Amino acid sequence: MNAPVLNAARFGAEMPAPAAPMNARTLMLLTGPIAPTLIRLAWPNVLVMLAQASTGLIETWWVSHLGTDALTGMALVFPGFMMMAMLSAGAVGGGISSAVARALGAGRRADADALVAHALLINVALGLATSALFLAFGRQLYAAMGGRGGSLEAAMQYSNVVFAGNILVWLMNGLASVVRGTGNMLFPSMVICIGVTLLIPLSPLFIFGFGPMPALGIAGGGVAVVMTTALMAAILAWYILRGDSIVRFRAARLRWAFFADILRVGAVGSLSTLQTTLTVGLTTGLIGAAAGPQAVAGYGTGSRLEYLLIPLVFGVGAPLVAMVGANIGAGQNRRALRIAMIGGALAFAATEAIGLAAAIWPSAWLNLFGDDPTMVATGKDYLRFVGPMYGFFGLGLALYFASQGAGKLMWPLFAGFARLVIAVGGGWLVLRATGSVTLVFAMLGAALAAYGAIVGIAIWSGVWFRTREREMGLGRRAASS
Repeated sequence: MNAPVLNAARFGAEMPAPAAPMNARTLMLLTGPIAPTLIRLAWPNVLVMLAQASTGLIETWWVSHLGTDALTGMALVFPGFMMMAMLSAGAVGGGISSAVARALGAGRRADADALVAHALLINVALGLATSALFLAFGRQLYAAMGGRGGSLEAAMQYSNVVFAGNILVWLMNGLASVVRGTGNMLFPSMVICIGVTLLIPLSPLFIFGFGPMPALGIAGGGVAVVMTTALMAAILAWYILRGDSIVRFRAARLRWAFFADILRVGAVGSLSTLQTTLTVGLTTGLIGAAAGPQAVAGYGTGSRLEYLLIPLVFGVGAPLVAMVGANIGAGQNRRALRIAMIGGALAFAATEAIGLAAAIWPSAWLNLFGDDPTMVATGKDYLRFVGPMYGFFGLGLALYFASQGAGKLMWPLFAGFARLVIAVGGGWLVLRATGSVTLVFAMLGAALAAYGAIVGIAIWSGVWFRTREREMGLGRRAASS
């Protein structure tokens, strides 16, 4: 069975690629029952991504033993480092997976192979550029976010290590995105599981030292992250090089059309990721200026649970990119939309359950990381106001991934901008008018609700296909005239 070759004209006459016999995995994306196929692809991602996020929490728990300054320093660095993971895996990585999935769905196997080298070149270049920015301007950034004295020094110690190895994060996620674009979620998940398993003992080893290993303090946590990331990248590269993946490394002439196919999704997705990180970074700055480093630690610890939702939703989102992308490539628009909405509903249910539990029992989370009264009180306020809105965040994020598969990211970008304006602008206004950090958190909750509602309503109404239908109508009118 061959899927129809659609959108080939976008690549121009220099890129003819005849339809090839379709792999069984690609056929599953195109014809399998939606919910069972989505769950089958998602569960290894969900479990391993939760495990990966849990190691970040474990690292935070170990660092909390170094004192409030160290915990605050990690809270200052975490949004930027998480942004690298989101950009490389979710934004540009989503562009990679989407391009590979659409090529395979349309039967363009040679194009899918050629995309591998283009994807890695993009990620290596972006990894080097973002490392340079944080290494050069990290101190100014963390100071602007409220870092002072010991907390600022702790942030710099951790930041300099993790951003020196940042290119490995981009390389690893680029390789994983190529494999996920084929519909193979299990192998990248297994590789991450290996990294997770090693990070658990390596983190305290490097932080506190043992035997001949000196104690490196908070920087030791960064060393453990860099070492395990390097190992994961090596395993993924080996997997593709030996030909176990559907797509393979092949010598091919570099073409701008391939770069554009990845970047037209990845660049817009990067703007969405930057909006998310900017929202957290600016609100961290607001809270730090109003209430001090202990409040920053409380907000950072509470909002880390929000970041925990990202890998959870990514577990569903990565299959959504592949399934939606393959079906769009094959011209199965109605099925692609159904896949998106089912995935969004699953993400809403999972993240809303977590948010409600956190709002009802905030101390169960916060007391894992410290007992400073200001830190705990700030974290409780955050979770009580923002936690019940987590379901909308999960819905919007899942549909963002689905939109990557469709190559249509305007509405997720608009919704992210609305969230930024409501959270930061509204937060600044209520803080200036009342001085209440609690009301800032109320605005953060309202911003999440707006984000999920805007994306959900827009995609459900069929915005993905209106532009394509309009273009086809214009083409028919031009041909008849």
